[in-house]
Amino acid sequence: MTRGYAVRLAAVALAAALAATACSGGDEAPTPPAPVAGGAAALPGPAPAGLALRPAPSGAPGAPAVTGALTDGSPVALAELWADRPVVLVFFTSWCTLCADRQAALGELARRHSDEVVLVGVATEDKPDDVQRYLREHRVEYPVVLDADGAIWRSYAVREPPAVVVIAKGGALLRGWPGGVDAATLDTELARLVLAG
Repeated sequence: MTRGYAVRLAAVALAAALAATACSGGDEAPTPPAPVAGGAAALPGPAPAGLALRPAPSGAPGAPAVTGALTDGSPVALAELWADRPVVLVFFTSWCTLCADRQAALGELARRHSDEVVLVGVATEDKPDDVQRYLREHRVEYPVVLDADGAIWRSYAVREPPAVVVIAKGGALLRGWPGGVDAATLDTELARLVLAG
């Protein structure tokens, strides 16, 4: 290899490296992808100390202690969630218009009671991309289980969306609403059934 050829080759390599740097934005770090809506990042932290809850009524049936996968593939067990606070299951689909109509108010309720109660969405008969679009469009900030085969829905005798179920701390099944429930009624029922004070 001649010296002139080696110099030209080095110049071409340097130009290619500079062009690649310019195209990639130079020193800028790549933007990390946004977390998957409804995934593990939406799970609650520990329940606050001294959380005031009403005791579950004696004789209340136990809720099915099902497991599933969140929208990001993370495993979740409902029994682990209701071990330290009540759980509200919100059964929905991305194509359910009544679900969409009630979602903003449910989301606000979830934010207001985030330390006291865990809302968990359960979506079935849906494509993951459609669920993601729904969660982002409606600003759903709570965890969502993808129930692809409908097993969780069947465990809770849900036939069509929407439906809402309230489970006490410890797993007692307190109340269900086939056909769903508006956020104001759910808020009143949470105060009556699970939240003391």
